[in-house]
Amino acid sequence: MQSNLSPDLAARAARIELVLMDVDGVLTDGRYFHVPNPAGGLFEVKLFEAQDGIALQWFHRYGIQTGLISGRHSEATAERARSSHMKYCYMGNTEKLPLFNEILADSKLSPDQVCFVGDDLTDAILMRRVGLAVAVANARPEVMKVAHFVTPRPGGSGAIRDTAELIFQAKGIWPKILAHYELE
Repeated sequence: MQSNLSPDLAARAARIELVLMDVDGVLTDGRYFHVPNPAGGLFEVKLFEAQDGIALQWFHRYGIQTGLISGRHSEATAERARSSHMKYCYMGNTEKLPLFNEILADSKLSPDQVCFVGDDLTDAILMRRVGLAVAVANARPEVMKVAHFVTPRPGGSGAIRDTAELIFQAKGIWPKILAHYELE
């Protein structure tokens, strides 16, 4: 966890009320597998990180909304969103700006209250508009340049957890989480 946040980064993170993210390359390492299903078709399998999962649960517990905007349709992604209590789950569109605007209108939040976590060029347009732009460690160099924060870990390996710890630290929630697990 970041212990020495710059004043600007801390202020940005403290305002966050909604965390939006890409999926492939952020919630996963970007790889997916097609395996046969009993009906003769294919299942898409994705691997999700458990530490990201608990971070998503913490966001829900402490009233920070979450959502995803992904270019690919995936049953695995839909299940991750459902089990993580995500309010927004948009899949199948690489043009993310109209969806972002729809989410802003629905949530009644301003862009500075939103964090977006991304890794690729399709994410940069949203990262330029939010209060806290986060690039994962394996993001494209162009995307890292527009980020306010680059996670220590790559997508699919705890990058959402890194983002959560940053936000919880800035909001003063991290000590409550540690105390909950008797780890002060």
